[in-house]
Amino acid sequence: MAAREADEGLVILADEQTAGRGRHGRRWDAPAGSSILMSILFRPDLPASDVNLLTMIVSLAALDGIAEVTGLEAALKWPNDVVVGDRKVGGLLTESSFIGSRLEYAVVGLGLNVNFDPADVANIPSTASSLMVLLGRPVDRLALVRAILTATDWRYRALKAGHSPHAEWSRHLTTIGQRVRVILPVDMVEGVAEGVNRQGSLLVRQDDGTLAEVAAGDVVTLRRHAD
Repeated sequence: MAAREADEGLVILADEQTAGRGRHGRRWDAPAGSSILMSILFRPDLPASDVNLLTMIVSLAALDGIAEVTGLEAALKWPNDVVVGDRKVGGLLTESSFIGSRLEYAVVGLGLNVNFDPADVANIPSTASSLMVLLGRPVDRLALVRAILTATDWRYRALKAGHSPHAEWSRHLTTIGQRVRVILPVDMVEGVAEGVNRQGSLLVRQDDGTLAEVAAGDVVTLRRHAD
């Protein structure tokens, strides 16, 4: 997509995904007619360091839409998963461009498993599920798209008016309060996830008392922290 030439607010929807990319280039497939596969173009006046605020508003909009259309209470697993209980039903991926220290544009991609059983599809993790499986009936994909875009619109307007989504996004993170191991490309961090900073980095209190800021990584939940 030629994002540099496209107008803000452009939304691209796909009906099928055969070579989708998640974090670290991981493949994520979706049969035709089964999912919501959406990319949204933003051109906000924000510093480059605040690009994750756009991921936050779209992830919260996804929770809004799921609740409105299905009644299911979804949550977020750091850094970018949409979950219902312990089952992953979707994820987000943001790609961006900067001019100096300012954000030029960002494309936030959202994928939700809606009307299929992930167990029947190759290249999908065993922890994945879908809204249909969890709800016990098919879900109106068009109604869900409309609800998510409506929520994204008002949340984006609020962001541009100076209202940060950070606190609300943090409240929906199931990772907070858990003992976690974060797998990094050449290392790992283990400790209690205490919170997230404004940029979305996970704050992990390690056993030696130091606080690690982790911008991205694969999280394994070890056990809930007991005070």
